[in-house]
Amino acid sequence: MVHPSDGEAWKHFNNVHPHFSTESRNVRLRLCTDGFNPFELFAAPYSCWPVILTVYNLPPGICMRPEFMFLSMVIPGPSNPRQNIDVCLCSLIDELMQLWSSGALTYDISRKQNFIMRAALMWTINDFPAYEMVSGWSTYGELAYPYCMENNKVFTLTNEGKASFFDCHHRFLPHNHRYRKNRKDFFIGRVENDVAPPCFSGEELFDVVSEYGEIVFGL
Repeated sequence: MVHPSDGEAWKHFNNVHPHFSTESRNVRLRLCTDGFNPFELFAAPYSCWPVILTVYNLPPGICMRPEFMFLSMVIPGPSNPRQNIDVCLCSLIDELMQLWSSGALTYDISRKQNFIMRAALMWTINDFPAYEMVSGWSTYGELAYPYCMENNKVFTLTNEGKASFFDCHHRFLPHNHRYRKNRKDFFIGRVENDVAPPCFSGEELFDVVSEYGEIVFGL
């Protein structure tokens, strides 16, 4: 895979939304955010959060270059926004929804004509703490692993009392894989016979989230 357009997600999106994919000038976006201290290393702690959008319509050699990364907003400190990040992102979310539903009148300089450009947010890329804030899924405790959800195989460390997911990935292997019966190099003395948890579709996940009722921003 050289470019995201080679991936299954991109091709599946084209099949589900043919009216979007037939217009090559429609934009596919990725959102990335993370916190950093803009001051010196030993200065007082300060967490500043830039929110960056990148365009995946470009060739792989230039789509990640700085000049094609668009700083949409900066969330200031002095601490990370935590659950209030959805309040800060409200204006950006509204613009993305507008670009998806109705688009924006745009001038194509190569064809010297106006057209309605639409945009789709395809992916978000974050580390695990930022993933918690952007998605709203808690990455602490027994439900920290978002893929397995309640079907995880978490256990508690004896001394620290912390939740651990060590060697819980073996059930994603093929049933006849030799690592499933390896009692020495992985989880000592255990043979993995369980199968991977079910993978929910986007519609199924939306149904689960819809049961929570009205969402209050900042909570």
